[in-house]
Amino acid sequence: MKQTTNSVLMIRPVNFRMNEQTSVNNHYQKVLNNILPETVNAKAQKEFDNFVTKLKGIGVNVIVVNETQDIDTPDAVFPNNWVSFHENGMVAIYPMFAENRRLERREDILLILEEQGFKITDIMDYTSAEDEGVFLEGTGSVVLDRVNRKAYCALSPRSDEDLFVEFCEDFEYTPIIFNAYQTVKDKRLPIYHTNVMMCIGDAFAVICLDAIDDKSEKKNVVSHLKNDGKEIVAITENQLNHFAGNMLQVKGENNNRYLVMSEAAYNSLTSAQIETLKKYNQTILKSNLDTIEACGGGSARCMMAEIFLPKG
Repeated sequence: MKQTTNSVLMIRPVNFRMNEQTSVNNHYQKVLNNILPETVNAKAQKEFDNFVTKLKGIGVNVIVVNETQDIDTPDAVFPNNWVSFHENGMVAIYPMFAENRRLERREDILLILEEQGFKITDIMDYTSAEDEGVFLEGTGSVVLDRVNRKAYCALSPRSDEDLFVEFCEDFEYTPIIFNAYQTVKDKRLPIYHTNVMMCIGDAFAVICLDAIDDKSEKKNVVSHLKNDGKEIVAITENQLNHFAGNMLQVKGENNNRYLVMSEAAYNSLTSAQIETLKKYNQTILKSNLDTIEACGGGSARCMMAEIFLPKG
């Protein structure tokens, strides 16, 4: 098993805007006033294209698929929430909280990957849980330590405990469950996705421990990470608000490891944190994603669906 991959799926935005259906519990989304919708979309496309160019520049295999033009899917740029691809050839399809996000699921994308030589042996489809109002939004809800077979999940309206445990049984992961909160107008509210507050690399973990209010839950998460040999880089809630938890380690040229994040995330880090992360990575790749972060409430990690499928 490996923790990092060289291949990622990315969906180029066509109808990008702030999704009113997700903003009810994604407190990172903002309305950009006085900017025309087509300008927002054009800015998002420019950010996306620059990001893809940078990823390709370090040797990442980026498979870009255009968002479907005539379907209203404002969050299609975040494919990691509806699908995940695994080393054993299995694909998981996930139930989504927002009705318009369910339209992002596309069978043709699986065919595109197969055409690229990836082998799909089985599909685990959890989407019937939507009928019960139960959700688990892919590697947004679930942060995987693939090598140590552990899965971390911060419970929220989009991350159901029972469904998470079912996923862990199906894919043979040990579930590590906790609650994570952010401060919104003096209230502690659940963070909508686990991957906003933590990232697991080969030998390190970036995590906002301040978000885990329960001391025993925090202790449990820390002990799992430490026992698995991860150096913990603790970020603050302010850094979390700049998407510093939403990073992804990828494999680039010559099998080197690279850490990918937005410019906002990078600029929020201290020099000591950057030095620690550089120990485990060839370099840190950062890209400006300001529009996508503001309207979409997600960042660099959310834009990349890792492909671990075997090559046929």
